[in-house]
Amino acid sequence: MDLNSASTVVLQVLTQATSQDTAVLKPAEEQLKQWETQPGFYSVLLNIFTNHTLDINVRWLAVLYFKNGIDRYWRRVAPHALSEEEKSTLRAGLITNFNEPINQIATQIAVLIAKVARLDCPRQWPELIPTLIESVKVQDDLRQHRALLTFYHVTKTLASKRLAADRKLFYDGFLHGIFERLKQFLECSRSIGTDNVCRDRLEKTIILFTKVLLDFLDQHPFSFTPLIQRSLEFSVSYVFTEVGEGVTFERFIVQCMNLIKMIVKNYAYKPSKNFEDSSPETLEAHKIKMTFFTYPTLTEICRRLVSHYFLLTEEELTMWEEDPEGFTVEETGGDSWKYSLRPCTEVLFIDIFHEYNQTLTPVLLEMMQTLQGPTNVEDMNALLIKDAVYNAVGLAAYELFDSVDFDQWFKNQLLPELQVIHNRYKPLRRRVIWLIGQWISVKFKSDLRPMLYEAICNLLQDQDLVVRIETATTLKLTVDDFEFRTDQFLPYLETVFTLLFQLLQQVTECDTKMHVLHVLSCVIERVNMQIRPYVGCLVQYLPLLWKQSEEHNMLRCAILTTLIHLVQGLGADSKNLYPFLLPVIQLSTDVSQPPHVYLLEDGLELWLVTLENSPCITPELLRIFQNMSPLLELSSESLRTCFKIINGYIFLSSTEFLQTYAVGLCQSFCELLNEITTEGQVQVLKVVENALKVNPVLSPQMFQPILPCVFRGIIEGERYPVVMSTYLGVMGRVLLQNTSFFSSLLNEMAHKFNQEMDQLLGNMIEMWVDRMDNITQPERRKLSALALLSLLPSDNSVIQDKFCGIINISVEGLHDVMTEDPETGTYKDCMLMSHLEEPKVTEDEEPPTEQDKRKKMLALKDPVHTVSLQQFIYEKLKAQQELLGEQGFQSLMETVDTEIVTQLQEFLQGF
Repeated sequence: MDLNSASTVVLQVLTQATSQDTAVLKPAEEQLKQWETQPGFYSVLLNIFTNHTLDINVRWLAVLYFKNGIDRYWRRVAPHALSEEEKSTLRAGLITNFNEPINQIATQIAVLIAKVARLDCPRQWPELIPTLIESVKVQDDLRQHRALLTFYHVTKTLASKRLAADRKLFYDGFLHGIFERLKQFLECSRSIGTDNVCRDRLEKTIILFTKVLLDFLDQHPFSFTPLIQRSLEFSVSYVFTEVGEGVTFERFIVQCMNLIKMIVKNYAYKPSKNFEDSSPETLEAHKIKMTFFTYPTLTEICRRLVSHYFLLTEEELTMWEEDPEGFTVEETGGDSWKYSLRPCTEVLFIDIFHEYNQTLTPVLLEMMQTLQGPTNVEDMNALLIKDAVYNAVGLAAYELFDSVDFDQWFKNQLLPELQVIHNRYKPLRRRVIWLIGQWISVKFKSDLRPMLYEAICNLLQDQDLVVRIETATTLKLTVDDFEFRTDQFLPYLETVFTLLFQLLQQVTECDTKMHVLHVLSCVIERVNMQIRPYVGCLVQYLPLLWKQSEEHNMLRCAILTTLIHLVQGLGADSKNLYPFLLPVIQLSTDVSQPPHVYLLEDGLELWLVTLENSPCITPELLRIFQNMSPLLELSSESLRTCFKIINGYIFLSSTEFLQTYAVGLCQSFCELLNEITTEGQVQVLKVVENALKVNPVLSPQMFQPILPCVFRGIIEGERYPVVMSTYLGVMGRVLLQNTSFFSSLLNEMAHKFNQEMDQLLGNMIEMWVDRMDNITQPERRKLSALALLSLLPSDNSVIQDKFCGIINISVEGLHDVMTEDPETGTYKDCMLMSHLEEPKVTEDEEPPTEQDKRKKMLALKDPVHTVSLQQFIYEKLKAQQELLGEQGFQSLMETVDTEIVTQLQEFLQGF
């Protein structure tokens, strides 16, 4: 295509293609489509859209056709691909001038340059980036803007390249030069003052470069291996030597420390215990690490971390004085080590000490040794050094287990330091009590705990708030420890609880109040009922705190947690809290109230423990069940707790509860059974089964809409064993404990199935016998035997036809529940409970709740626990014999397998 002659023709057709007249537009579009594959067409388009004197619409259309052509014809393998000569000309033409006056066209040109760059840069188009950089430097605002716009789109597009060859290009071209660039940037920062606007941009650029290294290490550890040595040299020199003085800044130090940490801790670089099992890449990386981390290097890093980075700064000490509560929450965990200097230094220390503990333990022990005895309160630097070393000893507690006699150190050194009451000594008082908290679960003799409790009582009265808060934290760690003994703690309980309560009142920040509440909760949880004499003050204060925390849902969550432990500790006495407790539960579990998003989980838990510890139902406690229906509609992960709450009401006051709420509850259950998982269905049916167990007279009528579904499931042979087992448990309760209702249900189902009642009953018994193995719980297996035996004596031919199956189930039940007395050789039903024994509660066991007592009383009325299966079988067989006569009964027994009869006779010896 001759450019000069073609330009006029193409321009004319493009002009026609911008027409609103379809008669003109359509032929023009067809012509342009034909030209797409013609050599020289895109060179003509380039000339047109770079000619600023032409009509904007025509230029716009030209640039769009060019852009679309890149997608279709630029690749070498594409059909009708552009020639290499034309592409070379086009690439040169695209970056000749960055002076497009129209924004929309400039954007399209930038995008199409980026598309070409993705395919050709840097191999076929090495001059693109240098040209863009030079254009960015020009003084002409328009050219500079257009060059930057193009640079942006090119960078964005190149970043999306994912092929291995492209990655290697980036790796070779960028990553190997990154350290030199960083050094240049850091040196540049010497001459740029902190107030200079460029300073912030320079620091952001430096951080961006370090982030590339961190991300690359995180995503491609083995590809990073050639950079390990230089990364460590660079980071260690700037962070742990004088090289970094005057050029480093906090965020950069954090990034460098993270780089060291990620190399030290990287699992890809850790060989197996058996070196032969490790990959060559792992061994290579490990070798580089071992070569770098020599004894002098590790020693210097350790000493520098402790003596420089662990020291409390002027800013921190000022914050301690001016905002003590802010100081205590400043250094908390999570991912803060990725962004904040102090957590970052501590995490790096922990990881390096863990990795190289044999090298570093003597170094830290030597630092400890130099700090024995009291420190001059006038020497602030010495106090801060000691604080830093104690910090290191606390962080490395697990690694120092075999190297430090902590019990002796506690008695001879740490305890006396806690007794120094001078104001300047408060950093050490706070650090020592923190240090003890770190060691409490590592190595701390039980006999020393009373001495520690004494010290805690004193420090909870310290003049300094930070010391008091840190002491509360150590108390929580001590009380929460596996070796905690209540008897050792009880002499100090009243004092500790009173002082904690005072601390709760003294602090003002939401986070601090939450923290102290968690400590109180932990104490209440561990001492349980022993807390009862001391909670009066807290019980009076919590309603006020609840009211004040209306805008702080997380604080309210902490209050709910405290109330949970408080109710568990108070047991039946928790009913005195109801005027405050029940409105709190009402609000927390009301899904129409916005706070429920935060409070629901803890609110439901509080509701449950309140029911479990309630001595009796109250109108208010019954009323809050109105919140349950919307909760069941949510079908959320809290459903399991909701079912426990419903069970709690059934155990507490089944008649009153069912008469008030059964209709709505049954409706909710019917909807749930159609929506939820198999496990959820089982949970629903277990609630119904409990209701039938607790109140066999009222419950079948109340849950009548659900029972046909259960009956149908049995008849049709429900395929999930756990669901079938629950179906049989529910039906067993109805059959055994409410025969008249079972008869009416059988009659109803006979109409639905269009069968005779006897035929349907026979089908049900047959399925019951067939699926007995689905039932795994001994209680339910005995219930099934009792339920089917309750059909005897009978002259009904269908029941007599199924007599063999009923006896089979009964003998299976006997095998499940009968235990042999080795002395007398007789059998006894192990499920019988003839009297109520209050079990002795050991110190480690939870005392029985009111609900536990209710369940025990219920068991004493439950046929499963009051009727001897052995006796019941004997009586039913005797009654059947009397009904049929000896000959008829013998004929019936002959339908039973002789082995089963033999086993039955053995169990019934003595009757």
